[in-house]
Amino acid sequence: MPTQKDNIIVTGGAGFIGSHVVEHLLQHNYAVTVIDNFDPFYDKKIKQKNTSSFISNPDVTFLELDILDKSQLQNQLCGDYKAIIHLAAKAGVRPSIENPTSYQAVNVAGTQNMLEIARVKGIKQFVFASSSSVYGVNKNIPWQENDGLLFPISPYASTKISAELMGHVYSHLYGIRFLALRFFTVYGPRQRPDLAIHAFSKKILNNQPINFFGDGSTKRDYTYIDDIVAGVYSALHYTSSDYEVFNLGNHHAISLTEMVNTLEIVFEKKAIINKLPEQMGDVSITYADISKAQRLLNYNPQTPFNVGVANFKTWLLK
Repeated sequence: MPTQKDNIIVTGGAGFIGSHVVEHLLQHNYAVTVIDNFDPFYDKKIKQKNTSSFISNPDVTFLELDILDKSQLQNQLCGDYKAIIHLAAKAGVRPSIENPTSYQAVNVAGTQNMLEIARVKGIKQFVFASSSSVYGVNKNIPWQENDGLLFPISPYASTKISAELMGHVYSHLYGIRFLALRFFTVYGPRQRPDLAIHAFSKKILNNQPINFFGDGSTKRDYTYIDDIVAGVYSALHYTSSDYEVFNLGNHHAISLTEMVNTLEIVFEKKAIINKLPEQMGDVSITYADISKAQRLLNYNPQTPFNVGVANFKTWLLK
């Protein structure tokens, strides 16, 4: 008889990062239970397209569930699970300023519900998608995980810190291994349509002006999706300690001006610039020290920015 495959719960599995993680797990012979509520933050059809490669795979169980619905989570998660990869969240810095209460509910209470699932069902490995935004206006660049100075400047960032700390509580009380992965500006095929590279690319293609906030000097540590997925997969197998925080970035900060210039080169079109003041809640730079992830997760990002953007272009035009 064939051996039963280890089953991994992936929340937010129809999203940009989640759908790539699910595909990677299936390629490595796991069964996957996908949870997604198709949050209307962007069009449901986009997420359905994200899942098209695996939705009919016999090793996939898809549950259209809200992580705030604790009773449904308990009722429908009735299998044996090896780990939880918790990616589901209300995303975006700017929208969180407009609607902080809903971000607190989903990102904090929703994470606690998933930790409760882990506790009740005896799931010992919990990989959590945190964010570089937790560092906020910390001037100690590049940012290191052991720097206790976190200065968040958006409700979104504060919810991610809260969830990391709650993970520590559950790790300490119940022996759940909690690994918080601070993602740095993830991009690539299937990137959310509201994010800069996706939005700018479409506007360049359609000869529409792009909103260019500030003087172009703000910098982001853009990290390609395949590199992020490799880090998530490595964290899934990490067993050396019960609680860790890891930066998953590219260790290379790129300015807004440089990002737009790269898009112009890759798409072979000039951008029309609409200059606007800097946005509330935005930090001036994100820049990851990835030495801890390199040392403990064997994390080693492989994708130069121009190559990643070219891959994104191929996907977008398709």
